[in-house]
Amino acid sequence: MTVSRTALLGLIALPLAFFSAFFLVPLATVFAASVTSADGGGVTLANYARILFDEYHWSVIGVTFRLGILTTLICLVIGYPLAWYLVRIVEWRAWRRVCVILLILPLFTSNIVRSFGWMVLLGRNGLINETLLGAGLIERPIRLLGTETGILIGLVYILLPFVVLTVGNALAKVDRSLEQASADLGASPASTFWHVTFPLSIPGVVSGAIIVFALAVSAYVTPALLSGGRVTVLAILVFQQYSSVFDFHYGGALAITLLVFTLAMIAVSAMVSRQGAR
Repeated sequence: MTVSRTALLGLIALPLAFFSAFFLVPLATVFAASVTSADGGGVTLANYARILFDEYHWSVIGVTFRLGILTTLICLVIGYPLAWYLVRIVEWRAWRRVCVILLILPLFTSNIVRSFGWMVLLGRNGLINETLLGAGLIERPIRLLGTETGILIGLVYILLPFVVLTVGNALAKVDRSLEQASADLGASPASTFWHVTFPLSIPGVVSGAIIVFALAVSAYVTPALLSGGRVTVLAILVFQQYSSVFDFHYGGALAITLLVFTLAMIAVSAMVSRQGAR
């Protein structure tokens, strides 16, 4: 059965129209606001100069991307073994389904609710401090809320399922016969993993890392709630400019700066991963 050209164009035009209306047009509007002055004086790069030539903004950018990189690395370190356990260790299919359900169940809960839960857990009288005090590991409660550590814990908890799912999908597609051939040729299990299994799972690792990094550097709810106003990231600055100061031009410049830096980091990581795969 052949599809008519009109129907094919309709199928293509609908997603293109949706993409243009809800992504390209808003993005173009934000960019246009970022290169115009508030007094209507025409095109200007003053908003970007205000960001790039100010030490405070660079410190905020550093905090934002430090949290994003650390969140990505921790999620990979924790998520890869979890994905390996689900795909290679668990043989009972029912238990595997239960594990997957438990893994993705938090994704059906709002980030606000999960962040408020971590506010309770990370408080001075929260479960974590009470446990550490009871075990004798600390003498007095440690401050976790309002620190980068607290934000990092919340981001890792929220974004970890994305790494487990992408890496697990990549591991499930690895041909076991290649591993068996490596073992038959005398390779140890560790050597087989590092020279056969892990390289074949790199696409899943890269996909998960990109998703986690992009979501971490653009996160607002978790840093805003767990920072207590003591730690500022770019997303918080953008929200303040749009909701409190109502400076859409400066806020637009901050948003475009965040987007450009994020895309640049993703491009560099993708290029490095391609070189590593080769």
